[in-house]
Amino acid sequence: MMNRFARRAGAWVLAAALLSAPAQALTAEQAAGLLEEYYVDDVPASVLEQPTVEAMLAALGDPYTEYLTAEEYQAFLDSMEDTGFVGIGIASQMGEEGLTITAVLADSPALEAGLQAGDIITAVDGQSAAGVEAATVTGWIQGEEGTRVTLACLRDGEAFTVTVERRPITLAATATELLEDHVAYLVCTTFGNDTIEHMREGVTQYSGQADHWIVDLRDNGGGLTQAAVQGVGLFSGPSTVGYLRDSTGTVYAYQQEEEAATIEPVIVLSNRNTASASELFARGIADLNCGIVVGGRSYGKGVAQTLLDQSVFPDYFSDGSALKITTNRFYSPTGATTHVVGVIPDLLVPEDLADEVAMLLSASNPGPDTSSCYRLDLGWRWYIDRERAADPDYAPAMAALLSAIPATAKLWVGTGGADGWRSTTPEEVAREVGVTFEDRSFRDTEESPYALAIDLLATYGLLSGSGDGTFQPEGTLTRAQLCALLAQALNCDTASVRESAFSDVSLEAWYGPAVNALAQMGLVSGAGDGTFRPDEPVNHEQFFSIMGRLARYLNLRFDQASQNMPQDATAVAGLLSYSDWARDEVWLLAMSQRGLFGNTINLLWDDASDIEPQAVTTREEAAALLYQVLSYTDIIPS
Repeated sequence: MMNRFARRAGAWVLAAALLSAPAQALTAEQAAGLLEEYYVDDVPASVLEQPTVEAMLAALGDPYTEYLTAEEYQAFLDSMEDTGFVGIGIASQMGEEGLTITAVLADSPALEAGLQAGDIITAVDGQSAAGVEAATVTGWIQGEEGTRVTLACLRDGEAFTVTVERRPITLAATATELLEDHVAYLVCTTFGNDTIEHMREGVTQYSGQADHWIVDLRDNGGGLTQAAVQGVGLFSGPSTVGYLRDSTGTVYAYQQEEEAATIEPVIVLSNRNTASASELFARGIADLNCGIVVGGRSYGKGVAQTLLDQSVFPDYFSDGSALKITTNRFYSPTGATTHVVGVIPDLLVPEDLADEVAMLLSASNPGPDTSSCYRLDLGWRWYIDRERAADPDYAPAMAALLSAIPATAKLWVGTGGADGWRSTTPEEVAREVGVTFEDRSFRDTEESPYALAIDLLATYGLLSGSGDGTFQPEGTLTRAQLCALLAQALNCDTASVRESAFSDVSLEAWYGPAVNALAQMGLVSGAGDGTFRPDEPVNHEQFFSIMGRLARYLNLRFDQASQNMPQDATAVAGLLSYSDWARDEVWLLAMSQRGLFGNTINLLWDDASDIEPQAVTTREEAAALLYQVLSYTDIIPS
């Protein structure tokens, strides 16, 4: 498939959603043929029968499959390269109210004018930006050198106006600098054709001096898959960096053959705008044990697109336009998807503090005297200089770091000598350095047999409890409550739900968007009569059925186990008490997986035969199995 697409359609791209398009030269008949041949899933006849390309893509409902005009296609290609232009120095994306600033470049006119990431540009020189294409609005902002542009903006709901002078701007895709003579800080804004060479130059330049690498992918919306794969290889050496699966179910491995350019540990910084190829890079670094991810949960785009343009279909795109089609699903080196769920950081901290947290973790090995450091064992050994930890300037970052440490990690304080370490706790260190520690666990789970699983899910931001600091572990779950719990854990885009699939689920209900988001993912279904029955309790076999489908969605191991399930797999005595419709998923969770020595791995909290299928599921049981599934499928760090 690599050769097929290299020959027919150029490079795969993993990038954030672009713009919708106006009228185009591509005909509806031509678009239907391309979707049938290339789209990753079967395309319904109701989509292919639409009268226009615009209607067809709207009916498809995939934000990443788009028609691009010649202007938009060129802008897309330019966005992945080092670019020079005259403007004010911002990165942005279109929202409902206008153009949202996602980043402000250093030494730029925008920075001098006081603009910040998160500001929304609602008008440019009096022209409203609402409902206007992003390329048009950025065109208004750019202009002749030395001229000025007036921007009407919103910040936290407050309106303000700034006038900014346009100046030449060079936007480098990747730049590296050495901090404090031993920490190499690499900022990558996109994965384009230039990226790997810039990365290689930076790693080569500082490999003899740096003992830590920080790769900042915050607000990096993706780009070329191969660039991200090669970037991982600079740190991992020869390895399988990930997999792509096409519409036929065929899986292709991304192999990296080059030797590593450095053996030092990596900290990848992420946020909600870290997407696609950036998520591939982050997961590759974490899964291949090259380092950890620090910051906010990433966007959650785990599908790859192919660009179809006039180079491969000259009769279809003679006007320079292109069609970007979702052709593959991405999986990490361990087989985990990033689609919807994103990348959950090893240390979940506020996005704007991620760089300072990374610097705290980047102290050099203390050598013969450990008394100057704390040590965090999280994949690698990370050293924290005690003087810096107590520095008031680092207090917010230190507090965030301590609050994010999972219970499975080990924290130590140096006591002197080369091997002098004493076990400590985040609370104790917080007292020593004078910062506030936020305990993310619940106050009523200590006696639960599943307390560790519950607390870990809370540490990673996957459980919110009852809103009063409790989790109520022995409480039972309704169908609505389960959907709300899973939607939060999976990072579902509930805001995109426009209508309910069930007659008894209103989108105005607190659980309505969550129920429908999970239904769109194929994880839950109704009662067969158009209803969902949200207030009914969830029994064990219903819960296992949902979680089995979730495991298949999350990881290739379960998906392939399901496809290769022996015909008599569910005829074993331990499954006969379960309803016929539930046995496949129970087998998947309890009997399909094997350990290194051929032993059966059971993700349930007990043997399947010892669990009453019709008994009501408790909140602690739901959390226990959710943790087991997310951990075993490598969605959360283990």
